[in-house]
Amino acid sequence: MQKNMIIAYDLGTGGIKASLFDIDGRSHANTFAAYETDYNGKFHEQGPDLWWNGVIETTRLLLDKSKIDPMTVVGMAISGHSLGVVPVDKDGRLLREVTPIWSDARAEEQARRFFKEINYEKWYMTTGNGFPAELYSVFKMMWYKDHERELYDHTYKILGSKDYCNLRLTGRMCTDHSYASGSGVYSLLEKKYLPEYINAADVRGELFPEIIASHEKVGHLTPQAAGLLGLSEHVAVMAGGVDNSCMALGSKGIADGRAYLSLGSSSWIAITSKKPILDTKYKPFVFAHVADDMYASATSIFAAGSSFRWVRDNICTDILEKERKGEIKDAYLEMNQMIQGSPIGANKLIFNPSLAGGASFEESKNICGGFVGLTMSHTRNDLVRSAMEGITYNLKYVFDILTIYQQDIKEMLLVGGGAKSQVWRQMFADVFGIDIVKTCIDQDAASLGAASLVAYGLGYWNDYTIIDKIHEIQSIEKPDKQAFAQYQKFYKVHRDIAHFMALSGDELTNVKIS
Repeated sequence: MQKNMIIAYDLGTGGIKASLFDIDGRSHANTFAAYETDYNGKFHEQGPDLWWNGVIETTRLLLDKSKIDPMTVVGMAISGHSLGVVPVDKDGRLLREVTPIWSDARAEEQARRFFKEINYEKWYMTTGNGFPAELYSVFKMMWYKDHERELYDHTYKILGSKDYCNLRLTGRMCTDHSYASGSGVYSLLEKKYLPEYINAADVRGELFPEIIASHEKVGHLTPQAAGLLGLSEHVAVMAGGVDNSCMALGSKGIADGRAYLSLGSSSWIAITSKKPILDTKYKPFVFAHVADDMYASATSIFAAGSSFRWVRDNICTDILEKERKGEIKDAYLEMNQMIQGSPIGANKLIFNPSLAGGASFEESKNICGGFVGLTMSHTRNDLVRSAMEGITYNLKYVFDILTIYQQDIKEMLLVGGGAKSQVWRQMFADVFGIDIVKTCIDQDAASLGAASLVAYGLGYWNDYTIIDKIHEIQSIEKPDKQAFAQYQKFYKVHRDIAHFMALSGDELTNVKIS
């Protein structure tokens, strides 16, 4: 007899992954469907129905791939990318074909207007919203009102990414505390929307959806949704959570003080804690955790894996072509080998990875990336090594910031695509000076977090401690003292260069091109 099964979805910026777990939290299969993002200056948009079609496609592929009896699926939940603003009418109809995603920065004017009335530092200390303010949902809602008034007037609710999919699954409009904490009007400590901020934004309070617990049941699949997915109407849909918080749970973030590093296109270090980590100087961004009465506080860099991808696509084009032709399995594996031909410090070549602008801890949002110290004697091996080191140095600075508040971090769990690279894991150990741990979870942390919400919400688990057992350690990279000492010298230079790149970025931004 087959075990009862759970489907978890990781709704990311580049696509959606569906994963099949049993009720003991063991992964059995996963499938993926990509979708596009429309980038036009500060406008970054996706079609919500692309997400929904992705749910359908990956679910059907998952059932076909796993060959399980669909009747064994008892529940599902979604981990969704943050700060979404999907307008729907009272009947749940989508009112805008494409909507701003988390990185959309169109609402700068609306944010400025809001902070003429509201003190920024008090707002940050209340909400924990440490990204550039214009990214948060309420300011995008203000933009709708200013620029698309007819749409705004016809809108009944503004939903997040995973909440729109939950609507299509169940017919119910709601959100959870983790997603609501990115709205720009949510109090982390009071766990509710604040009328003061809603009034200052001059948007209708009823636009914000009802908040329920992340493990709470939204409902069951509607007959239509069940038919499209190939599942039973008895499947329970849990509220799920924002990606940062689901990933925290899936990365063993079940106790105060635990930390993990997510190394993907963007990258961050997050700490799970009973109190939010807030600081007006460095502005860690904080989300309510999907686990009750906890918080996920993090500091990020916007371009980690994406900076390394830029190096691959622009400097290692021949290697990428070999991958496309099937002559090698993975261009990144080849690049990992290349850095062995370059010493620590890449022959005194420093790379700043701020190719997507500055995160909250940088001196300027206009900070630019680049190679510094480049000479005729440098090789491509040096360029590749310098890129990996530069990303690691930036995350070391993030680590140093967070250890101001959590000083006893002796090891770091590494998750995300970059965790697959043993060379990079060792570099992190040598630069950070702590053990770097890789487990069997890798890129499934957010999916495991979502699946755990189902298992707990349906009563299969009494708590989340089972997650520790699910993480089977595959390797521990320990720091080399000599390498650590060498890296420290270049790390200091890297921080000096980051200061210079921030100043240069501001100057370049102010250059007028006729």
